[in-house]
Amino acid sequence: MGAAIACGAAAAQESSGDYATDLGRVYGAYQRMLAMKEACDAAVPETRAANDKAFAAWQAQHRALVEELRRRVTAMIRLASKDERDFTRNLGKYEGAILQERQEYKETLLGLGSEELRGQCGRMPEQLRAPQADLSKVYAAELQTLRKRK
Repeated sequence: MGAAIACGAAAAQESSGDYATDLGRVYGAYQRMLAMKEACDAAVPETRAANDKAFAAWQAQHRALVEELRRRVTAMIRLASKDERDFTRNLGKYEGAILQERQEYKETLLGLGSEELRGQCGRMPEQLRAPQADLSKVYAAELQTLRKRK
């Protein structure tokens, strides 16, 4: 979890001021959190119950933000598409790319030494409650850029 959170905090040090870039940063941080949860579930199943509970609370805290990000990603894809058919094709393409990046990050995490990953997975509940896991605070500058556009 530390790797997912540290990666997010490092990426959020400064907003680019570019809508698409900042949207990618914030939504990417969410995807990295999902990848971390998936990696822990796969590699350290004994932490699953505690992590499920903590992750459910974290997701509830971020529900509105995640829905906003999904709406914004979909709207950006729609604007880049010439018609409904193009939109459907583009949506599938970008959702596939997002899923691929998440899978690659998960594989990177699974490639950590087993003790390191076990430690991170064991600390997941406390890390999800830490200020560094609050996407609205960590990515406040990026969200400000995004929210300038309705």
